[in-house]
Parts: sequence; C-alpha cells; structure tokens
Amino acid sequence: MNVRPAIERMTGIDAGFLYMETPSVHMHTLKIAILEADEALTYDTFVAGMLARLKRLPPLRRRVVEVPFGLNHPVWVTQSRIDVAHHIRRHRVGGDGSMAQLEQLIGMIASTPLNRDHPLWELHYCEGLEGGRVAVVGKMHHALADGAAANALLGNVTDVRSAAVPEPVQEEFATRDRPPSRWNLIRHAWADAAAQIGTIPALLRRTLLGIRGVIRERRAGASSPVPVLHAPRVSFNGSLTPLRSFATVTLPLAELKRIRAQHVAAGHEVTLNDIVLGITSGALRRWMEDHDERPSSSLLAGVPVSADERDAVPRLGGNRVSNLFTTLATDVDDPTERLRVIAETTSHAKRINAQLGSTILADWSQFTPPRPFAAAVRAYSRISAASWHPAAFSAIVSNVPGPREPATVGGARLADLFSVGPLADGIGLNVTVWSYVDRMNFSLLACPDLLPDVQHLASYFPAALAELDLEPPAPVAAEATA
Repeated sequence: MNVRPAIERMTGIDAGFLYMETPSVHMHTLKIAILEADEALTYDTFVAGMLARLKRLPPLRRRVVEVPFGLNHPVWVTQSRIDVAHHIRRHRVGGDGSMAQLEQLIGMIASTPLNRDHPLWELHYCEGLEGGRVAVVGKMHHALADGAAANALLGNVTDVRSAAVPEPVQEEFATRDRPPSRWNLIRHAWADAAAQIGTIPALLRRTLLGIRGVIRERRAGASSPVPVLHAPRVSFNGSLTPLRSFATVTLPLAELKRIRAQHVAAGHEVTLNDIVLGITSGALRRWMEDHDERPSSSLLAGVPVSADERDAVPRLGGNRVSNLFTTLATDVDDPTERLRVIAETTSHAKRINAQLGSTILADWSQFTPPRPFAAAVRAYSRISAASWHPAAFSAIVSNVPGPREPATVGGARLADLFSVGPLADGIGLNVTVWSYVDRMNFSLLACPDLLPDVQHLASYFPAALAELDLEPPAPVAAEATA
C-alpha cells in the first residue's frame, strides 16, 4: 500500500541552515541527556519507546526533498517509516567511563554531517559511563528546530519507555512512501514563489521603518558593535576543518542569580544573560593570556535571540531566531566594570534589534536564491576564505532556558542535560548554556584545529564566575597549633 506523504515548504531561515552547510561546516545541534542507572532501561527498550513516541515528534519524520532547478526552497516530506539502524546508534564510552571520555566521544559524533537522504537526526546511545549511567546524544540539524523548538521536542521524549508499542504503529512504520513527483514540486514551487513576491511591498515598508528606528536609536546614544569592522582576529577565528571537540562545565544557577542580585543592588542593570556573557568573557581572558594573545580591542559575541512572543504556544519545529552582536569587554581588566560594559552594550543592541524587528532578516531570507547561495557558500569554504579577513565576530554565546523540574527518560532519572549549537565558518567556538533544574550547564563546541584545548578553556569558567562576586565568602582562618 502506498501512502501520500505530507509536504511542507521550508521557510527561508530553515533552508538557510542547509545552504550554509559544507564538508567542514556542519549545521547540526547536539542535545546530551545523562541518565541515572536503571536496570529496566536498555538499548532495546529505548529504541522501542522512541518509535512509540515518533507521532509526537513530527520533525523527526521529515526529510529534505530538493526542488528541481532550485526554483524555490526545498520541501519537507513526512515519511511513515524510518531506518532505525541509521537513526539510533549504540556506543560504549571508552577508558574509565568518565565525563572526559564521553566528551571525547561526543566530539567524534559532532565531526560528521547528517545524511540528507534520511530525516536529519541521529540518537547515539552511549553506555559504560561511570556509575552505570547512560548518555543519549541527540544530533539534530538546525533546519529542523532551534533551541526553543528543541526544548518542546524534549518534553515529548521524556518517559519513552513507559509508552507501549502498539501494533498499528509498527504497521505504519512498515509502509512505503511515494515521493512527490517532479511536476508537483515544480508547480508548487512556482505557486509559493508567486505568493512570496506579493509580500515584498509590505516587507519593504517594514524594513524602511526599521532602518529609521535604528538611526533614531543610534542618534539617541544607543551603540552596538558592527560585525567584521569591530572584531579583532584571534586564533580560533579562521576557516574551519571538519573536526570538532566538546567540553562541559556546570555552575550553580543559584550562584548566578545571587551574583546578579548583588550587581542590581549596586545600581547596575544586569540580566542573567549578561552574567553568562561575563563568565564567558572572564574565561576567554584567562585562555588568551595562557596563549599570549592580546587583541587591542574586545572580542565580540554573536548572540542568538528567540523571536517567539512571550508565552507563545511551544513549537515542535522550525526556527524563529535573530542575532544580536555585543561586546565581551575582554579589554576591560576590572570584572565589575567589564560586566557593566557588557550589560550596557547588550541593552543597546537589544534596543537596536527591536527597532529593526526580530523577524526582518528571516522574512528577507525567503528570497534567498537556493542554488547560487549554496554554491557561493561552498566555494567560500573550499578556498578557506574565512582565513583571509577578520571574522564577523569572535564567538557564539547563547543561553536557552531548559526544564525547570526534574524529568525522566525511559523511566530513568534525567541527571543532567547539555546542549550546543553549530559553528559558523570563521567562528571556531560556540558556548551554549542550557539550564536544568538548579544548574547552568555550559557546553563548548570548538574546531580543534583552531582551538586545540577546549577542555582547558572550560576549566576557567568557575573562576570567571567567582571574580564577578561582589561579596565573596571570607577565607577560613587556619587553626592555631600548640
């Protein structure tokens, strides 16, 4: 029996993550769940539970189908069947099963792109962690979901083992799909393009109004760094290679909130995101000092920002993100002043971004010509052009609120949760923070040919937090000896 697949046009911003991908620039994100030991949770029960939950995870059943001649953005085609052996893979953590050994394995997993002949995700079931724990490494293309959508998907993955695997679901996955015909792809591509063209007058008007708003904000004193023009060159900015390395560090959420409250009480308007940027700045200053790198101006951060409305209904797929650019104030020695500069500059960047509109670039991306744009990106990567000029910015730094309550996956307690986004060509470091219950989990992804010691960089984050503390605990006096 043949099933007519569901077809959905990709948005320009989703398709853009496909166009930006090259053999050395991989556009997948990683989600890492650390599960406590549970005898009932095995690889087989995990796979069965995931299959039972696929109806709740529609993006995981979609594969990319290109439009003939690149007439429009590709389409998502929903499959009724997945190749389990391709998507869900089993590993054993080497050595002593430590977190460092897992991080090494995750770096290897991150170093290969996803196969576009299949839905763009993989799950890597990693056994052998110390204490009998299991790590599940989810690898998902950014075209499928941004951080907010991935968070919603995660909610539909919890307790997978508790779901039965009914016979109708098994029959559904045994069904073969009929791909859309070339004629249908071409016909719908032209129809969608005609509809998109009709949006241009309103988009032009919004863009002009946004530019006027940005000019007003800058005249009123708002200032934010300009990519490329204000970014100094450091060693981890350059043309990427395919290799990736990964490291994590966990800090107490309560400590970040306490230190933020101190600075607010001192009269500084500081957000939790500013604290994250301040910690990253302090760690990078230490790392650069170790490597005798002293750029004359501050490093810049590219900060992905959700464009979802507050209290919006959770999305299970797609991207609604924009980016703002701010200073990391790495040229400021005093930690308190450094944080103040970061907070002030980021506030200005938000004002400017709000005037332009958080969706304006995504709306214009609808008109990106697929084949010419993708060909230009591949050529840029192939000739290592990112090493010829200053980087647009220094590092990617993002903060995504994760689950506030303890969760279980397959009946096993979710002990920890980490996430990290991709690198961009020329940007060899991504720092992504996902909170989980009472912890702020920092994940660092790097290109080791540009930044060879990402674990060393991660080790500086606790000290970078401590130096922002305005009221550090008093040292314990040594006991007198007779």
